[in-house]
Amino acid sequence: MHALVPAFLIGVVAGLRPMTAWAAVSWAARLGWVRLENTPYAFMNSGTFPELVSVAAISELIADTLWRKAPAARAQRVLLATLSSFAGAICGAALGGARGGVTPGLLAGALGAAAGAWGAYELRARMARATGEKDFSIALLENAMAVGGAFLIAARLR
Repeated sequence: MHALVPAFLIGVVAGLRPMTAWAAVSWAARLGWVRLENTPYAFMNSGTFPELVSVAAISELIADTLWRKAPAARAQRVLLATLSSFAGAICGAALGGARGGVTPGLLAGALGAAAGAWGAYELRARMARATGEKDFSIALLENAMAVGGAFLIAARLR
């Protein structure tokens, strides 16, 4: 698999759930599936970073599912869009750098985050219109896609 494919795909996950992308890359590093030693991204495998970012990812999944329609959530969306781009870029750079291309990985991750965020918005809107389902059900599906996708991407790095 070309080095930019996992970088782009982890960016897509970051577009859905930014902390899930961080957790996937940090656990892939902890498990030895991706080598981040002696790179600027070695922090992702240091100390308790994987555990802490996993707690943040679980919190993000719960919060986004339960409070995505709250009035404060609209302001939070702007912050999350920024965090998604940042997480996608950093996680993509980490994966790209581990395979020889930091800058292309960074760009692929950032583009993946934009694609994931836009695609998730479109998917939610279309599914809600087509099925009449409540946003909660669609949010659960989006969570499953983010977590499942992150696991598959990380597992393919082995």
